[in-house]
Amino acid sequence: MLGTTLGAACVLFMKHRIPALLQKGLTGFAAGVMVAASVWSLIIPAMEMSGHDGVARVVPAAVGFLAGILFLLLLDNLVPHQHLDSPESEGPRSGLSRSTKLFLSVTLHNIPEGMAVGVALAGALEHNSFMPMAGAVALSIGMAIQNFPEGAIVAMPLRAAGNSRRRSFLMGTLSGVVEPVGAILTILLASFIVPILPYLLAFAAGSMMYVVVEELIPETQEGRHSNVGTLGFTAGFILMMVLDVVLG
Repeated sequence: MLGTTLGAACVLFMKHRIPALLQKGLTGFAAGVMVAASVWSLIIPAMEMSGHDGVARVVPAAVGFLAGILFLLLLDNLVPHQHLDSPESEGPRSGLSRSTKLFLSVTLHNIPEGMAVGVALAGALEHNSFMPMAGAVALSIGMAIQNFPEGAIVAMPLRAAGNSRRRSFLMGTLSGVVEPVGAILTILLASFIVPILPYLLAFAAGSMMYVVVEELIPETQEGRHSNVGTLGFTAGFILMMVLDVVLG
């Protein structure tokens, strides 16, 4: 949430819009962090935690990953929202303003990030041999870093849509509230969810990958400067990989 808040604060100092070049790079960076986190911090520990060999070892990861994809797909169809670069709304029809739909879009996609951190910390508390606390902290740091550009990317378009700087900053900050809430709830339930932790780790990974493939990657490749989005993705992926390997 702190990362999101700091990113949203950009609206207090910058012009109405983020330069297209910078937005592509920041979006790609966020996608790279999420992909690396999904693999090193969530899917691999999910397989190691399963306690099986052979095909049975990957079952929790595969089932959880698919469930995470389907969960975000369901939310995408149940909640009215609008992507940053799209003039059309998604989900059920509603009378909500474009600003509110933009806010809901980012809030929706912050849910799996909070779950990922919460599940990783729960895993570190209950299965430290498979999910070291340092690895969970690395994931937390990675999510905070990639939330900085996300905070800016949601607040700046809200300002461009006619909202005041203060309102845009507030909405950008509030879009990140679901992350600590989701994480804290998961940690509080840690002792009850131990048997399904491998599934939940993979579930969080699937949810984040849905966001990457459905929204972030297409945004980096549309129009001009797609190469900047690719370079941003590379930087985010490498940073998260290094954080996880070095700290984990």
